[in-house]
Amino acid sequence: MHGTVCFRYSVCSQLSSLFLLGFNRTVTLDSRLLTCFPLNGVSNFVDMASSVSAQANPAPVAALQRGIVKMVLSGCAIIVRGQPRGGPPPERQINLSNIRTGALARRAPQSQPDQKDTPDEPYAFQAREFLRKMLIGKEVCFTVEVKTALGREYGMVYLGRDTTGENIAESLVNEGLATVRREGIRGNNPDQARLCDLEDQAKASKKGMWTEGGGTNTVRDLKYIIENPRNFVDSMHQKPVNAVIEHVRDGSVVRALLLPDYYLVTVMLSGVKCPTFKREADGTESPEPFAAEAKFFTESRLLQRDVQIILESCPNQVILGTVLHPNGNITELLLKEGFARCVDWSMAVYTQGAEKLRAGEKSAKERKVRIWKDYVAPTANMDQKDRQFVAKVMQVVNADAVVVKLNSGEYKTIHLSSIRPPRIEGEKNKDKDKRFRPIYDIPYMFEAREFMRKKIIGKKVNVTVDYIRAATSSSETSTIPAFAERTCATVTIGGINIAEALVSKGFATVIRYRQDDDQRSSHYDELLAAEARAIKNGKGLHSKKEVPIHRVADISGETQKAKQFLPFLQRAGRSEAVVEYVFSGSRLKLYMPKETCLITFLLAGIECPRGSRNMPGGMQVAEPFSDEAMAFTKELVLQREVSSTLILAPISLISVVLLATACLAGFAVGHIGSHSTSSFI
Repeated sequence: MHGTVCFRYSVCSQLSSLFLLGFNRTVTLDSRLLTCFPLNGVSNFVDMASSVSAQANPAPVAALQRGIVKMVLSGCAIIVRGQPRGGPPPERQINLSNIRTGALARRAPQSQPDQKDTPDEPYAFQAREFLRKMLIGKEVCFTVEVKTALGREYGMVYLGRDTTGENIAESLVNEGLATVRREGIRGNNPDQARLCDLEDQAKASKKGMWTEGGGTNTVRDLKYIIENPRNFVDSMHQKPVNAVIEHVRDGSVVRALLLPDYYLVTVMLSGVKCPTFKREADGTESPEPFAAEAKFFTESRLLQRDVQIILESCPNQVILGTVLHPNGNITELLLKEGFARCVDWSMAVYTQGAEKLRAGEKSAKERKVRIWKDYVAPTANMDQKDRQFVAKVMQVVNADAVVVKLNSGEYKTIHLSSIRPPRIEGEKNKDKDKRFRPIYDIPYMFEAREFMRKKIIGKKVNVTVDYIRAATSSSETSTIPAFAERTCATVTIGGINIAEALVSKGFATVIRYRQDDDQRSSHYDELLAAEARAIKNGKGLHSKKEVPIHRVADISGETQKAKQFLPFLQRAGRSEAVVEYVFSGSRLKLYMPKETCLITFLLAGIECPRGSRNMPGGMQVAEPFSDEAMAFTKELVLQREVSSTLILAPISLISVVLLATACLAGFAVGHIGSHSTSSFI
């Protein structure tokens, strides 16, 4: 039903079943109709119906019944509904007795290309509009005078709760929008006689169809097909367009008549998706859970109402838009009431603020209403103190994770939610003789790490855990996880989302998820928007320029290279460096950006306890306080910018090690030396 929906209205006397804009459905109803007031009021329900004879004979007793007008099929046929009880309410079609109006336009069946579309009869649309504006959503009372063998019911309809209200048939005749069926008039029937008098008065006053000219100017030029939907949507410039909702296919897809040019378009609500009706092989439709309820929710608020529609995009010939009603935005209401879920691919074009949609969905999830009745939050089993906390950043791991120190002194690895760091495509290391170093060999990995390091290393950040990603195995039979369990969170500092900042610089990309996967960042839409800006501006990974190359000489474990570099580094005197790794309390690895090299660095004049390590004879046991010494040095200098002065090392060492006196940024040499000497020697 994504294509054009046909109008199947016909003259009231020829209606044999209820045709709802392209759905050939005969509505089977209870013989009782329960009264209900408009949706925005408090309902009182009264059962005032009585059974009506199935024969085409006048009913012996015309019982007064009440209902709410759901839809106006034509100038002489309406659908009234009863009370919703555990689902959509019963409906029944009532045809106005003793009058006739013009037939509305009808599109030729697409399976019969030789047939032509049938246009409106003069004043047919005006009669429909007269009733639509008067009755939709209003309470009416009615009496059934005749019920045919086919089940069609004819009667009198009054606006309001009793027969003192406006007689709908009389109003149509008085406005010159309907003719009286005089062939069946009985002389002793005052209602029929009054209809004839009103028709004569309308003729004399030349109202409606009785005006001169035949009413050809009242026939609509309906446009069922738009040749280029994308250009049509673009021509609207996302400005509100007046429209009437003619049909509701499901909770999030409607058929609208755009005014004043009479375009018939199918519009899918941007950013959301409701449960749908699946068509089976035998032609029947099976609703998904809450599909009927979602459809009724939208119908009861939008069907045949005057609305404004913002046409926002047209991907793959599907028109996306937002329907605005004076009483609210149906998209947000569907989410808030648990009838819909957010859809990432179309939310990007939503013009009214994606954060409102996420907030509505979040509210429904928290209340566990309707489609979310079995919802379990990703962090439902976590205590509040574990979901939100403040911690100090101790290390930046690549470009999507950090190691933080909690107030308890515990260290915890936090992965940034919903982003993917730079990665190399294809074979990682084509040069088998060269050791692969991700931080330097993957394009933009170094820039991403440096961006995070300069922003947050050593600082306190706010951490909000979004989800826990379970460990995954490398294969079905393997017990060794390919990835350990990951705590994924949103990390902010000074109100800035670090993940969003990375994405906006083009140093990371946003992960796409399945629609039913709720394990994602709580600021996922902001990440998508940031990525769109980075792509548009050609930042980082999205740039068309040549990727940056970092040629870094690693001399930390090679004796000959260390000997060659030592004189050069000594002549340079004090050098700037970044502590890349801490081997022990006094043994470090430094990255020297000016010299573009990595060196192993020992603090001069001290020696800290050694940790455990593999030796040819087996595992060497760690010396006492080795872990404490390494933790102290890590917290003090890891990934900090430092300055160092190199001195000549004794040649008798097994490998050439560069000894130095380190000056940390903000710390004096004596300060470090005093701590090291008193604590570890």
